[in-house]
Amino acid sequence: MSKLDTLLAQAGSRWDEKTGAISMPVYHSSTFRHPGLGQSTGYDYSRTANPTRGVLEQTLARAEGGEAAQAFTFASGLAAIDAVARLFKTGDRILVTEDVYGGTFRLFEKIFRPYGIEAVYVNTADQAAVQQALNSNIAAVFLEVPSNPLLNVADICAITDLARSKGALTIVDNTFLTFCRQRPLELGADIVVYSATKYLGGHDDVVAGVAITAKPELAEKIGFVQNAAGAILGPQDAWLLLRGLKTLPLRLAKQEYNARVLAQWLSRHERVSKVYYPGLSHHPGHDLLKRQASGFGAMLSFEVADANRIPAILAGVRVFMFAESLGGVESLITFPSVQTHADIAPEVRERLGINDRLLRLSIGIEDAEDLRQDLEQVL
Repeated sequence: MSKLDTLLAQAGSRWDEKTGAISMPVYHSSTFRHPGLGQSTGYDYSRTANPTRGVLEQTLARAEGGEAAQAFTFASGLAAIDAVARLFKTGDRILVTEDVYGGTFRLFEKIFRPYGIEAVYVNTADQAAVQQALNSNIAAVFLEVPSNPLLNVADICAITDLARSKGALTIVDNTFLTFCRQRPLELGADIVVYSATKYLGGHDDVVAGVAITAKPELAEKIGFVQNAAGAILGPQDAWLLLRGLKTLPLRLAKQEYNARVLAQWLSRHERVSKVYYPGLSHHPGHDLLKRQASGFGAMLSFEVADANRIPAILAGVRVFMFAESLGGVESLITFPSVQTHADIAPEVRERLGINDRLLRLSIGIEDAEDLRQDLEQVL
C-alpha cells in the first residue's frame, strides 16, 4: 500500500482509464443507463452509488483503515453522526463526551432522545468516570478526541477496552486531528466519524461528513442507512473534498506549527488567563495525546481575563475572521458560548468551562507572525 501522503496526493488520479484524466471526473448524473435487462455498469442511481463519490469513499477508507475499512460520505458531519446513531434503538444509552460540539449535543437531545435513545454525558478524559458510567444498558461510547472546544483528551485504547467488555461500541469523532495525526480504528474504535467540512476539505467551500468502519456488519448497516435515508454527498461536493484531501498533510503541518507558536505566546500573555492546547506540556492531556497520536492539531482555545473585552476582540481582528467552523486554510475566531455551543444550557456551559471569557481559534496557514500581531493588537 502507498504511504498516506502518496495515497492522498494521487486520490482519483488513476481512475479514468478511458481518457487518462488526472483529475477525477465529476459525474453529474442522477441515473445511469443499463446495458440490458438484469445488467448494470455498477451504477444505477446516484443516491445508491456515484463514481465520483465512490472514489472519494475508497480513498477515505484506505486512508483511515486500509483495505478492510469502508467509508460512507454524507451531506454534513451531523448527517454522518445521524446515520451512525440510527444503529441504536429505543432504550439504548450512549455515553457522550460532556463538552461535545453543540450540534452533536442538539442532535442527541432534540432528535434522538424523543425516540428513547438517551445520551449520558461524562468527562471522557476521566477514565474512572467512564468506567463508573458504563453499565449493561450502555450501547456505545461517543468520544470527541480532542473535545470541542476545551481540547480534552480521552484515552481511546483504554475506553474501547472498557466498552468492549460491556458489549458496547466505541465511536470516535476524529475531526480535529484527522487520520494524519490520530488513527482511532487502529486504537480499537469501531467507527470513526468526521465533519469533512473541516480539515479534510480544508478550504471552507464544502459541507460534508464521513463515517468509516472496518467491521463488515457495521458497514452493511451504515451503508443501508446512507441509501435508505438518502443524506448523501453530491458529486460536485465529493470532487471538492477529493481535491482537498490532496494537500491535507501539507496544510495540517503548517497549521499545527502556527498553533504551537500562538499557544506558547498566549500562555505568557498577561491578559490571557488560560490556554487550552494539548501541545503545551502543562496540558493535562499532553502526554496521553503524545502516545496515541502523532501531533497535537491546530485548534486551541483561550480565556481572556476580562469578559468585557470579547466584543472588541471579535470586532477588532484583521487577519483572523470572526466566523464559525474550523479547519480551513484561513484562521477563524469563534465565541463558543453564543455560537457553536448555544444549545447547551448556560449553567452546564459554565460548569464545563465554556464561559463568556472563552474564545476558540482555528489556525490556518497564514504567516504565524501576522496571526500573533493580530491577536496582540486586540488583546
